[in-house]
Amino acid sequence: MVDIKKTRSSCGLSQSLDIFGDKWSLLIMRDLVYFGKETYGDLLKMDEGIATNVLADKLVVLEKEGLITKEIFVGSKSKFKYKLTQKGIDIYPIIMEIIFWGATYCEVYPEQKAIVKMSKENRDAFVHDVMKNKLKELNEKN
Repeated sequence: MVDIKKTRSSCGLSQSLDIFGDKWSLLIMRDLVYFGKETYGDLLKMDEGIATNVLADKLVVLEKEGLITKEIFVGSKSKFKYKLTQKGIDIYPIIMEIIFWGATYCEVYPEQKAIVKMSKENRDAFVHDVMKNKLKELNEKN
């Protein structure tokens, strides 16, 4: 949780950007929820090409802020699995709105536009279903 005394302002937008307003945090969270990635190695393979030290730092911040959890991967004491928390799952509609905006105003591949168009037409149901599935996974874990 952000300490209000150490933030730029008491504005919710400003404080939210202090947590996930960098270039990588929302992409990591996108990959966790949308592409089903779970491990450091999975996340390292994201299309945008994140550096190992940046990924490690961002995972620490996201965990510290309570957006993700880190568990020991079954069968390996040195490998970890990352999952979104309730707090992290609650950001998913925001991520989808940014994806919708980007597909409308930025240059993306035609197949991405088609997927986004279909998702956008059923926006509420699509976002609800994804969040419901992630919450189910979270509850099964606990």
